[in-house]
Amino acid sequence: MIMTKGTNGETSIPSGRPSRRRFLAATAAGVTGLAGVGSITGARAQSQPETIRLGGETTGWVGRKPSGIQGTTNPTLELDVGTTYRLTWKNVDGAQHNVALLDGEDAVIERTQYMSDEGQTQTLEFTATEAMDEYVCQAHLNSMRGDIKLSSESGTSETTTESSEPEGFFPTGPTVRTDTVVDGGLTAPLGLEAPPGERDAFFVVDQIGVIRRYGADGSGGDIFLDVRDQLIDFDNLPEIKTIDERGLLGLAFHPNFADNRKFYVHFSAKSRPGTPGNYTHTQVIAEFEANEDVTGAVADSQRTVLEIPSPYYTHNGGAIVFGPDDYLYIGIGNGGGALKSSKQPDDWYDANLGGNGQDVTENLMGSVLRIDVDGRDGDKAYGIPDDNPLVGDEGLDEHYAWGFRNPWRIGFSDGKLMAADVGQRRYEEVNVVRKGGNYGWNVREGGHCFVATQGSDPYRANCPTKTPPNVRGGEPLIDPVIEYPHTYETNGVGVAVIGGYIYQNATIPALRNKYVFGDYSKDGTPRGSLFAATPVEGDSWSVEEISIGNDENGELGAYLLCVARDNDGELYALTTDNLGVEGETGAVHRLRPPEAEERSTVTTETPARPATATATPEPTPTPTATATATPTETTNESDTARTGESGGIVSGDGPGFGILAGLAAIGLGVARLLGGDDR
Repeated sequence: MIMTKGTNGETSIPSGRPSRRRFLAATAAGVTGLAGVGSITGARAQSQPETIRLGGETTGWVGRKPSGIQGTTNPTLELDVGTTYRLTWKNVDGAQHNVALLDGEDAVIERTQYMSDEGQTQTLEFTATEAMDEYVCQAHLNSMRGDIKLSSESGTSETTTESSEPEGFFPTGPTVRTDTVVDGGLTAPLGLEAPPGERDAFFVVDQIGVIRRYGADGSGGDIFLDVRDQLIDFDNLPEIKTIDERGLLGLAFHPNFADNRKFYVHFSAKSRPGTPGNYTHTQVIAEFEANEDVTGAVADSQRTVLEIPSPYYTHNGGAIVFGPDDYLYIGIGNGGGALKSSKQPDDWYDANLGGNGQDVTENLMGSVLRIDVDGRDGDKAYGIPDDNPLVGDEGLDEHYAWGFRNPWRIGFSDGKLMAADVGQRRYEEVNVVRKGGNYGWNVREGGHCFVATQGSDPYRANCPTKTPPNVRGGEPLIDPVIEYPHTYETNGVGVAVIGGYIYQNATIPALRNKYVFGDYSKDGTPRGSLFAATPVEGDSWSVEEISIGNDENGELGAYLLCVARDNDGELYALTTDNLGVEGETGAVHRLRPPEAEERSTVTTETPARPATATATPEPTPTPTATATATPTETTNESDTARTGESGGIVSGDGPGFGILAGLAAIGLGVARLLGGDDR
C-alpha cells in the first residue's frame, strides 16, 4: 500500500467512535510522529508528500516504508482531519482483497472493489474525517485491520490508551445468563432436538449411544432410544487411540413427524459388509418410527438408509437436519487419517497429497450430503434430489457441497445452511453453504493456504483459489464468513468451533438477528465460549464474545459441545464440566436475558448411575472434537479466496471437532490434552 497526502480546503468533522479493538481516549497533545507510521503527521508543512508502503496479504497489512514501520503488521496510520490522501496498495499474495475505511461502529465510509491478481495495485482517494477509525480488508476482517489515529488542524491528536477491556481476539459483546435445565444423567450431550411443533418436550443426544426425552422444564430424562449395542466397541481400542469421535452423533425428526412418526439418527456402527477390513467402522443413517405417545421407538422399526465406510476414528461430522425443501442434509467429515495415507484418495491438488475434501468421486466424505428419505433411487434406500449439483456430472450424486474437514454442527437459519468446520492447526471457521460450493479443504485452511507436509514453509504465499479448468470448470474455493485463530497475542481464542443459529426471538434483544455459535474450549481447560456474529451479505461477519452474566469470570465454565435451538427459537448451550472426571457431568443450559433471575432447575428424576468408570457398563467416548495443542504439521497463513460465500480445520487425524475429543481417554475418562497427530 502506498499512501500520499496533500491538502485541500474541505474539512468534515463528524463525531468519532472508539475502535472496536481498543478504547481511544482523545487528549490534547503536541503533534508527534507515530512510531508505526514514520512521523508523517504535520505534512502540510512539507513541500513533498510523505509515502507509506504496505503489502496486502491475508496475514495482515505489512509495513514496507518508511523504515519506522518496516516489518510491522497492521501499523496504525496517523491522518490529519481535512487532508486528502491518495492511497495505493499492492496485492502481494494473489488472494482476493480490497481496502475499506470504517467508522467506530464498523460502518464503511470508503471502500474499493475486490481484486485478486498478484502484483495488481489499486488506488483510493479520500479526505480524512474524524469518523474514521480503522482500515481493513473486508475479506479478512480478523487479520487485515489496523487502527487510524487522527489529528486536527490545530495540531492536537488522539492518543491511544489501553482500557480495562479483557484481553482477547474478539471484543466483548452481549451479556446473557444461563439457566441450567438438565444437570446429571448425561455424559457427552451433542444435540438437542424436538419434533416439529413440539413445545412441551425436547430430546437430547448423548454420544455414548442414547437419546433421552425431557419435559420443557428439564424434568424426566427417560431413554427414548438406545443404540449402544450397535456402536463400535470403545473399550476394545489400541492404546494409541486415546481420543475417539465416534458414537451417536445426530438426530432429526421427519418434517411430517405428526403423521408418520419417523425420525433419523446418525451413529458410528461396527464395520458392516462392504466396509474395508482396514477401516475402523461404518457411519450409519438409520430411520426409526416412534410409538404413539412418543416415549420410545417401535420395536423392529429400524431401517438403514445410508452406510458410509469410515477409515479412522476421527472426523466423522455427525449432524443431520431437514431443510426447508424437506430433504435430509448430512454433515460428514473427511474421515481423519494422515495426508496422505493409503486410505485417502488422490485428488487434483498434488501439493497436499490428496484427501477426501477435494474428491467427490471415490466416497461421500468431507462433504455436506443431501438425500430424499421418502424416495428411492434404484437399489438405494433413499432418493437423489434431481437438482443435486453432481447429478448428470462426474461425482457421486449425494454430494451437496464439499471441501470440508469436519463440519461440526450444521443447521438452517432463515433458509441459510450454516456449517462450522473444525480447524487443523491454526484457524477455525464458519461457512454459509451453497449448493455445489467447494469450501477449500485441504487446499486451504479457512482463508489461508494449508501446508500438509511437515517441515514445509508455513507461510506459503500462493495456493489455488479455484480448481483447475478440468475439475468442474474451475470452481472457486469459497472463504468462510467467520474465521478466527487458535491463539492471539499468546492467549487462547478457541480450539474447535461449534456451529449455531441466527437468533430471531425477542427474549434476548442483544442477540436478535445475530448468529450465535461457540468454541469447545479456549485452551483445553473447561472454558467453552459463546460468540455472536453479525451477518453481512458478501462480506466477513464481525464477531463479539458473549459474556455469561451469572458466572464470576463471565464464562461458561465448562466444555461446550453444542449450541442448540428449540421449536420456540430459544437457544441452548450443551456442556460437560469435567471430561476425565468420574461421573456424568453433561448439562443443558437455556440462554436467558441478563436481567432474568438466575435459576437452576436440576433434574432429579433421572436414575443415578454408578459413579466410577469401572462400574459403568456404557462406553464413554470422547466428545467429537480434536485437540491441537501439540501440532505435528505446519499450516500456511497467507492466502485466501473470496466469493462472498463461505468456506475448514485441527490436524491430520487431529480430532476433527477440535479439542473436544482430545480430553478424555476412552472408557476410563482420563483427562489429557492431545496433539492433533495424523494417525
